[in-house]
This record gives sequence, C-alpha cells and structure tokens, in this order.
Amino acid sequence: MREFRYALKQTLPVFCGYMVLGIAFGLSMHEAGYNWLWSMLSSTVVFAGSLQFTLIGMLGGNLLDVAITSLSVNCRMLFYGISLIERFRPLKKSKLYAMFALSDETYSLLCGAQTPEGLSDKKVVLWMSLLDQSYWILGSAIGGLMGQALPFDMTGVDFAMTALFTVIFVERWQASKSRLPAFIGLGYALLSLLVFGPANFLLPALIAIVFTLFLLRDVIENKEEKAV
Repeated sequence: MREFRYALKQTLPVFCGYMVLGIAFGLSMHEAGYNWLWSMLSSTVVFAGSLQFTLIGMLGGNLLDVAITSLSVNCRMLFYGISLIERFRPLKKSKLYAMFALSDETYSLLCGAQTPEGLSDKKVVLWMSLLDQSYWILGSAIGGLMGQALPFDMTGVDFAMTALFTVIFVERWQASKSRLPAFIGLGYALLSLLVFGPANFLLPALIAIVFTLFLLRDVIENKEEKAV
C-alpha cells in the first residue's frame, strides 16, 4: 500500500481541481437534461475533461462530427503517449487502462514525479491513473446530484482548470533539476499563441516542443545528472 499512499499524496492537487470541474460537468449535464447517472457514466467510459463539456451539446447528434471533434480536441494525447511509451511498456495488459486514463494532469504528474526507490513504478502509475479518474467520476456524480437538489451559480467555475495547471506547474518547477524543458514549453506556447491564435495554438506548440525536447534530450539529461 506504500504505492497507494505515495500516489494519493501526489494527486491531491488534482483532487482539488477535478472535484470542482467534475461538479461543473455534472451541473452542465443536469442543465442539458441528463441526470447524475449519465454524468457518472460519461466520466467512467469517456473521461476526457474538456471534451466532455464540448460533447454535451452534441449528444444524440452526428457521430462523424463527434469523432472529428474528439480527435481535434484530444490530438495532444498522441504526443503525450509518445513520451510515455517506455514507462508504460512494463505495465503489459494494465497499460491499456493507463493509456485510456491518461489526462493532462495525470501526464504532468507522471512526467514530474519520479517514483522513489523501493516503490513499484508500475503500481504508482496505475494508482495515479485510477485515483485521478476516480476524482473526476466522484465530482461528476456530486455535480449531477447537486443540480437535481438545488440551484447553483456556475460563474467562475471554469477557472479551476487554470488554477490546477498553475499549481502543478509551480510544484514541478520547484522540484525539477533542470528548468530548460519548462522554458522550452513556455516559449513555444507563447510563440504559437501569437502566431496561430488561442483557438489553434496547441497542436503546433506541442509538435515544436516534442521535436525540440527530442533533439535536446542528451543535454537535458546531462544537466539533471550534474544537478544531483
């Protein structure tokens, strides 16, 4: 159970963010006419964060539109997966769930948190994935039930995702031995935002970040080794 306790501690910031966002999703589903069971089911079999909000208005619509929207919104997961191939490989059959449960926040934790000596990395990865999805499912169910029980003002709830990313970024910044990846990510994200605009900046930024980090992999690893 040491792996569980470690994963629980690492995912506490995600718990805070996912509970708020999950509740917002459950409330949004209620407003669209779906009860809390549908909210919980969506978070169990879809578990795609912002995509779930997008799909609320598309439920019962054209499946091709849903597929194209899903691909465009979640294309970044292709790049996340590439960087985690080696870490997921030892999971064998369990890697199918880890791949399904991968989210922005889980990816941030897996990249930033190095499993302590004496703990099973496979179990840590699975516990982090399972806990993060559990938080989202719980929040979705609570939100749906709240929507049925009482009126709720959702103003400002969407800021929780920004706050969550900020907390994770600061924590990883403080723990990282090399700040070069962070500067690369921030630089390309800002440049892409200026060039392509808020609606289209993510994919070009991710491509540039992955390519640059691949080229500078040896440099970054040397810096981290010297910082030990």
